[in-house]
Amino acid sequence: MAVSALQLSELVLHGAAFLCGIVGAAALTVTQGAFGGRCVLYGAATWNGTALGLESFSHVSLCYFVSAVSILVALYCFAVLLCGIYSCCADESRRDRAWLSVALAVASVVLFFLLISACILRAGMDALCTSVMRAASLASCQEAQRKPWPPYDSSRFYSNLYSAQAAAWVNIFAWCLLLVLLAVQRQREAPFTLLRRGDPEWSAETEAIFGGRPARP
Repeated sequence: MAVSALQLSELVLHGAAFLCGIVGAAALTVTQGAFGGRCVLYGAATWNGTALGLESFSHVSLCYFVSAVSILVALYCFAVLLCGIYSCCADESRRDRAWLSVALAVASVVLFFLLISACILRAGMDALCTSVMRAASLASCQEAQRKPWPPYDSSRFYSNLYSAQAAAWVNIFAWCLLLVLLAVQRQREAPFTLLRRGDPEWSAETEAIFGGRPARP
């Protein structure tokens, strides 16, 4: 079972990306459930003197999109991880240039959607925290976790959103490394070229098969 260092690193990165996808989707889903299934990203907060409230929410499809991207990427990473482990155990770890080209294209698409979802998380959380701090005159958004948000449970909303955002950016970093690893492996797999009559290899092969040229008298 011969596995190169690049392929082993690729498996490790797919495992890390799988964990990041699960953590990000779970953290955002828990936050959404704490606010009655609504999406708090880009939300606007109000303060009545004793408690915080949200006067507006984002459309629920926004949070669903971010969670769906994380889950789909995690499932893809899990499938690739299983295939990679099987290939290593079955001693079929060598991949051709065409397979690497497809994997490179898929990684580029995945990275594109991860960037979109991470930017949505970052901008949505910043907008929510800015509104909360301005409404309740707080020094940080984390302090809002200790304020009452009737009828919602906001005891960990900031921690969960921060975890989702951190997982998204770590996931992007892992996929950037995967993109580099796939590009290096594809570059190493040189395309097959046919021998021509003038090549030294051609002469060596023909002499081995037909014998050397007869000596002239």
